Order: sequence, then structure tokens, then C-alpha cells
Amino acid sequence: MQQRNVNFYYFRKRLVRNKPAVFGFVIIVLSAIITILGYHIMPDDSPNANEGAVQIQKQTPGFYVKVITLNKNLEVEKVNFFEKLISGQEKDFTFVPVDTFWFQKAELHYVQYGKLKRKENLPLIHAVRNVYVGDSKKLPESHGANFIVKGDSLLYLDLKENQKYASLNDLKEEFINKHVKSKFYLLGTDKTGRDLLSRLLFGTRISLSIGFISVLISLLVGVSLGAMAGYFGGGTDKFIQWLMTVVWSIPSIMLVIAISLALQSKGIWVSFVAVGLTTWVEVARVVRGQVLSLKEKTYIEAARALGLSDLNIISKHIMPNLTGPIIVIATSNFANAILIEAGLSFLGLGVQPPMPSWGMMINEGFHSIGTKNSSHLILLPSLCICLMVLAFNLLGNGLRDAYDPQGKVKL
Repeated sequence: MQQRNVNFYYFRKRLVRNKPAVFGFVIIVLSAIITILGYHIMPDDSPNANEGAVQIQKQTPGFYVKVITLNKNLEVEKVNFFEKLISGQEKDFTFVPVDTFWFQKAELHYVQYGKLKRKENLPLIHAVRNVYVGDSKKLPESHGANFIVKGDSLLYLDLKENQKYASLNDLKEEFINKHVKSKFYLLGTDKTGRDLLSRLLFGTRISLSIGFISVLISLLVGVSLGAMAGYFGGGTDKFIQWLMTVVWSIPSIMLVIAISLALQSKGIWVSFVAVGLTTWVEVARVVRGQVLSLKEKTYIEAARALGLSDLNIISKHIMPNLTGPIIVIATSNFANAILIEAGLSFLGLGVQPPMPSWGMMINEGFHSIGTKNSSHLILLPSLCICLMVLAFNLLGNGLRDAYDPQGKVKL
């Protein structure tokens, strides 16, 4: 136990001295925090960060616009902290970017943002309150409408078809105070006017989630097959090596596409399975080599002499000594999984709209090449992928050097 503590002390010291590895670790920790907090730190906390307006499509970073919010005429349940953490909060309004707005009696008039300068109008009560939709006999003098203007006041039907009064001045004041806002887009908007920063942050959750699950799958398959091949040898080893060679001979992205098509499905869960089943070979190769070396050790021979089962020897006497190499290869597989997932989403076989993924965002930007204000649609998600892959590779190299007492990092 004391020797293990000493080894961990020197391992930690070598790792901390490796500045690139520390940089990679910090990036990964920040990404994990973004993944966990999710919607609570995203400017757009609607499900899948899918709130947008076509009037402000492809705006450059630092874009600022005035918007008005219009009620959807429905009751939206407010979710608790943990529900919002996972699924976000559905909005009970839609927003419209505007240049200006004004009131005319009981109506709201506004000019939409953009070159067309489209003028629109609607009853003010529809913008401020949730009103009953459909035919009603409770306001016979309204001729089918859900409100009646009576001087400076207004009689309307709420969602439950109850009659309610409201002052026009109060409605105008409520609209100005609660329904007129300013929106700032730090990284601009995409081709449908959605906040690019929010979608990039959500893409971090997708990439890390797929990386984490696929690495678990690859470790489960790779460690099991590698340990069996290295420990039992003979025909078992030959068969598993043949299987590894076949899988390794097929390009990863092609194998993932084949698995996706075989499952006859698309989406995030298919990405989990497909990426995991294509990254196990490297794990199996490393584990097999380590087991081949360890099974000849004296303490393994002593365990056999004591009559311990093969499963007991592998799980309790061999596997604990593979922790270091497995962690190193897992970080490398994590980076590969992020790249493969991005490729899948770019081709339309991974995460499906409206759920954002870095690869899918690059695809959207690719189809906007040649149009105005489109360069950041490709550049920003590409930088995110590069930074995340670099972070895992730097950490993986640092872990490898830290586990190696003869490594380059000096104590």
C-alpha cells in the first residue's frame, strides 16, 4: 500500500510538471463543467438551444438587436433545476427582432428587423396575455373575437374562457416593461438566427457524452478480448487477433457508417454504439501485450499453483496492473471518438436536428460558403473540435510520460 502511494506521488508530480498536459486537463475540466451545467449557463436555455429568428440569420460575432416577445397562448410548465439541467426550459413566447414599434389604440404595430422592413400588427392583448383561442359564446357582441375594446379598457377571455378586464394603459406599460428586450449574440447567429454560442456550448455536451459512452463500450470490449487473447493464447489468441486485423483494416468512419446503416437508425444512441464498436481494437492490442508479459510473472504462477480460477487471476491479479496503460489509451480513444462523431454528424448519420453537434454545425456552415457572413459558421465549431481533440491528446501524452519513470519529464 505504501509503495502504491509512493508511485502515485511521483506520477502526480511528473504529470503536474508537464505543462501541456495540465493545459489539456484544464480544458477538459472546463468542458466537463459546461456539460454538467448545460442549459443553466447557455444564453438560450430553450430545448436544444433552438430559439431563433430568420430575420437575424448569419449575423457576425458581437451582434446586438432589439426584440419584442409575443405570447404563445399556452401554459408552459416551469421545470425545476434538475429538469432544466437535462432538457432546458420551453418558452411560453416567441421573439421578433424589430427596428421600432408603436401602439395604435388596442393594436401593436412594429417593423421587423432586416432589409425588407416588413410592417406587422396584432392586437396588443395577444402579445401581452394568454387568451382563449376558438369560437366562444361568452362574448356575443365580439362577433367571434376573444376580446372587446370598451373605451380605455378591454374585456377579453383567458385560456380557461373566463372573462377578464384590463386597462389599455396597463397593457402598454406591461408590454414595454416585460416584452421589449435587447439580445446580444457574442458569437453571432447561424443560418436560422439561433444563438451560435449556446449551440456550441450544447455541442460540448454532445461530444463529451458520445466520447464518454463510446470509450466505456470500447474499454468493455477491448479489455475483455485483449485479456482473453493474452492470457489463454493458442486458438483463442489467433481468432481474436484475426478479428482485430479485420476490424483494423476497415477505415473507422466507413465502419461506423456501416454499423449505422445496419442498425437502420440515426441519432445520438446509434453514435454511442457505432463509435464504441470501432475504437476497441487499440485497447485490445495494448491489453493483450501487457497480459502476455504479466502472465509469466512469478506471482501469477503462484496464483495458479494455489488453484485460483482464470477469471480470479485475470480480474484480481492482472487487471489492476493495467490501469495506467488503459487510462492512456482511453484518453486517445476519447479524442478519436470526438473526431468520428463530428464526421458522422457532418455526413448526417449522427446527431439529428434540431439537436446541435459540432459536426452538423460545420455541415450547415459548409452549405453557406460563398454567402455573406458565413465564415464564422465553419470556423467556430472547427476550433472547438480542434481544441477538444488537442486537449485529450496532450493529456494522453502527459499521462503516458507520467507513468514512465524514464520519461522526459524531470522531477
